[in-house]
Amino acid sequence: MAIITLTATFTAQADLEWAYQVLDESLLPQRDLDIDLEALRTVPGSSLQRTQEQIDDHWNPPDWFPNDHYAPVPEVVARGAGQNVRACAACHGYTGAGHPESSHLAGLSVGYIVRQMADFRSAANRSPSGSSAVRVDRNWMNRFEPTEAQIREAAEWFAGLEVIDWIDEVIETDTVPRTYIGDGRMRHIHPDGGTEPIQNRIIEVPQDWELATARHPDSGFTVYAPVGSVARGEELVTTGGASGLTVQCSICHGEGLKGLGDVPRLNGISPLYAVRQMNDFRTGDRDGTLASLMTLTVASLTDEDIVAIAAYLATLDP
Repeated sequence: MAIITLTATFTAQADLEWAYQVLDESLLPQRDLDIDLEALRTVPGSSLQRTQEQIDDHWNPPDWFPNDHYAPVPEVVARGAGQNVRACAACHGYTGAGHPESSHLAGLSVGYIVRQMADFRSAANRSPSGSSAVRVDRNWMNRFEPTEAQIREAAEWFAGLEVIDWIDEVIETDTVPRTYIGDGRMRHIHPDGGTEPIQNRIIEVPQDWELATARHPDSGFTVYAPVGSVARGEELVTTGGASGLTVQCSICHGEGLKGLGDVPRLNGISPLYAVRQMNDFRTGDRDGTLASLMTLTVASLTDEDIVAIAAYLATLDP
């Protein structure tokens, strides 16, 4: 994993709302100018052809390389299950790598995935007085109503996937290309160009815009992080920081942060996803099974600490 440092200051900005990536509706027409929505698109090495409208279909996402799967793709992964269950692959991909707006699933244990779905369901059905097992998602997951059989079938398939290297490099810098939240709730380079201060943010942009908008399963992302964040994150992850600010992540997540039993891996995950999860544990939006352990772990972390941890995790090979 390449780590590049471009400057030598660290500007702070409190507030982690940027990590939730809200679609910028005003720039959607720009995508329409850049892509002929009616033209057939393809990706290198695939004979499949789809229009952009078909690519964006959450109940029939493009499976560009159907012969590469280690096992038959479950119907709920490829096609969903009715109006209230979108295809898992629409957001998490056929490699299970996810995207900055969604979680990685490849290689996670079946038990972990099943429990997370139960927590999403608990959040959707919780009473006004609250629930002891909830996980709040700002977009789709609380609305889904798959059957227990569909959840397990999808979990078993994603658990069997080989984890791919999804992040090309982490660049530490004070200044980043100007971006906007567009197609797929991903960040894209702004059509007007320019740069802007990174502040206390992590910016993930596709390595290849064409492939990302086509939902290529192996086209990953480049990460920009504040200068000094990777070293700070390494200190927190590996030692817990000065005065016991937190605890070593490997205690629960295993050697090399590759996961331990039903505790998920952390190495090489999307840093935006990592920021959101740590913040959700801290705010109580993620209060599901075993969440109390993470709640205590992140309770004393600042926004800058969370960004630093996420930046360091992104540098690790999966």
